[in-house]
Amino acid sequence: MSRVGRIIQTPDCVAEGADWLARTEPRFAAALIRTGPLPLRRRKDGYEALLAAIVSQQVSVASADAIWGRLKAARLTGPRKVGWASDEELRACGLSRQKIRYAKALAEARIDYAALRDAPAEEVIATLVEVPGIGRWTAEIYAMFSLGRADVFAPGDLALQEAARMIFELEARPTEKALRQMAEDWSPWRGVAARLLWAYFRVSKSREGIR
Repeated sequence: MSRVGRIIQTPDCVAEGADWLARTEPRFAAALIRTGPLPLRRRKDGYEALLAAIVSQQVSVASADAIWGRLKAARLTGPRKVGWASDEELRACGLSRQKIRYAKALAEARIDYAALRDAPAEEVIATLVEVPGIGRWTAEIYAMFSLGRADVFAPGDLALQEAARMIFELEARPTEKALRQMAEDWSPWRGVAARLLWAYFRVSKSREGIR
């Protein structure tokens, strides 16, 4: 058996997972009627993907995009360039003092990104969370979208918690621990369940006028 499990590579993979979830859980079947086809959401892996995640922490999408654009223009998105850059250069691109520390720590971590492609999900997560600025949520998102792991989930995500509350008609938003336990029933397609929950959250909140 593969050490990494199923890898999501194409929209057909997502559709296969969504079909399995719909057959397994009737409330997911109803949710899929509202969301329509789920997105692939695959990204490149490596330092740049994690740096982008650090940039986006605790800022709006627009602010993150602006900072990332300045980093790209300055050619400061690779580990060597970031490692060599002065704090002043990185600050000029919009990074806070804390995020400069995180970006440099990630550059100095010497992570073997190629090896992570063949590592079990928990090993990937354990490797990444050792780096300052990368928590479990960021590591799980990386495993899901940059490595395509079909059975990784991010129960600490507030949107996933809120979507689960709505779909399963819970009295309160489930805690991270409770949602992690719920998601065990969605294996081996927990990564697709996450896509479904995010899609449902967006559809529901858009209808309520929340963007």
